[in-house]
Amino acid sequence: MELNLQEMLFEFFGGLGIFLYGIKFMGDGLQKSAGDRLRDILDRFTTNPLMGVLAGIFVTVLLQTSTGTTVITIGLVSAGFMTLRQAIGVIMGANIGTTVTAFIIGIDIGEYALPIIAIGSLMLFFFKSKKIHNYGQIIFGFGALFFGLELMSAGMKPLRGFDAFHELTVEMSANPILGVLIGTIFTVIVQSSSATIGILQSLHAEAMVSLDGALPILFGDNIGTTITAVLASIGASVAAKRAAATHVLFNLIGTTIFVILLGPFTKLIELLRDNLDLNPEMTIAFAHGIFNTTNTIIQLPFIAILALIVVKLIPGEDSIVEYKAQHLDPVFIEQSPSIALGQAKEEVLRMGKFALKGMEETHEFLKTKNTKHSLNAYQLEDAINNLDRKITDYLVDLATSSLSGHESEEHSMLIDTVRDIERIGDHFENIVELIEYQQANKVKMTNTAMEDLEVMFNLTVSTVEEALQALDQKNLDAARAVVTKEDEIDRMERTLRKQHILRMNEGQCTGQAGIVFVDIISNLERIGDHAVNIAEYVLGEQK
Repeated sequence: MELNLQEMLFEFFGGLGIFLYGIKFMGDGLQKSAGDRLRDILDRFTTNPLMGVLAGIFVTVLLQTSTGTTVITIGLVSAGFMTLRQAIGVIMGANIGTTVTAFIIGIDIGEYALPIIAIGSLMLFFFKSKKIHNYGQIIFGFGALFFGLELMSAGMKPLRGFDAFHELTVEMSANPILGVLIGTIFTVIVQSSSATIGILQSLHAEAMVSLDGALPILFGDNIGTTITAVLASIGASVAAKRAAATHVLFNLIGTTIFVILLGPFTKLIELLRDNLDLNPEMTIAFAHGIFNTTNTIIQLPFIAILALIVVKLIPGEDSIVEYKAQHLDPVFIEQSPSIALGQAKEEVLRMGKFALKGMEETHEFLKTKNTKHSLNAYQLEDAINNLDRKITDYLVDLATSSLSGHESEEHSMLIDTVRDIERIGDHFENIVELIEYQQANKVKMTNTAMEDLEVMFNLTVSTVEEALQALDQKNLDAARAVVTKEDEIDRMERTLRKQHILRMNEGQCTGQAGIVFVDIISNLERIGDHAVNIAEYVLGEQK
């Protein structure tokens, strides 16, 4: 009996491992063959909730995991690329897209799993073409998925003889809440609803779990799969936490509705099974598909209410930055180039504010060592890079329009300014990385060094602020003040460098501390250079 138990456990957990690997490998192959643009698809095709649902379905079918789609969505919400309402649509679509795996399992070609793996292996190891490699990966993953299921089924067959298991399945049929809890807990442990539904399909196929007992477990699987989204949102922005909470709330509401309507829903699935002559695996697949699709249809009109609920549940400020450009309307390029130029300038100033905010967050990170500030700084730098591309493309398109001499000068100035602001973002990102290095290597700086950095940081931040003010208002006095301040930054950089060398020679600080200190003041000095460039554009344009 012990040997049988060992064999059962080995087959079950080994099969589970191969199944999970097969799903991931197949998803990776699909993603590569489709082009690695899933993030762009979610970013671009979520203009309304219905488009969000369709985008969620499409991406989840490619990834073969709703968790993957939800985690990407949380990342986009956290970064400000996507609003909470858009994210809710994508999460709903992901729940529908994940049912495809259950339908694949329902085809029941487990006896051909090993030949399918062999074909995939041949494509992976005997061809050099990247395209064939990707297809080989899909086929290998497809075969591994079925092989893993076969092993799990073989491992679970001895459970028929256990009275305790038989009693549990009878209890689940009588008590749907127990089934929901079992499905939830098991999926939380495995972190893949596809795996737990695959196991459920095998149990139902072996007549070890009746349809009455299987459906509540299926509902619970959908709740359990939200755990990964919750984990992904830990340490992320408030908006990301809300997106994860929406995923949980959406599946909880759906499960509650279907547990109440369990009797009619079970009769509907039985009717489909009998009329369409479905095998047990496909019966569960249809139940899964109908549950998630109906749940989406019911809740889609209430996205605004769902968003309102999670905002109340998780209070706090939204993401500190919205990535998308707000002023670059392409209509103006043809209809009114002068307005388009003004719009571009507004977006450049917005980009400048992100740079200023990024510097302030970096300064706070230096003082407090709180990672919240480093995450904000990285997010802002990411937003600056995104706006750099969008504004530059807009200005390149605008260059083909008929601009006056003065407008052409301003156009050139804006292109140069965008480049300077982007470089400011790079430099404050460098400083964040230096502070992280300091933390990771426990590099101690003297109080004098920290005081010097404080003074230079404040001066550099005020210089950038004044440069943006000069650009915004075409303020010549502010522009001249920037030139003066930048000279002061240069002198300060030289002085502080010499003072730090003296501290090192006297043994007051280590070589590592010296490297960090000198690199920080060097980056601050370069930020000052870019600020003075902006001021000089303003002075030059006025001349």
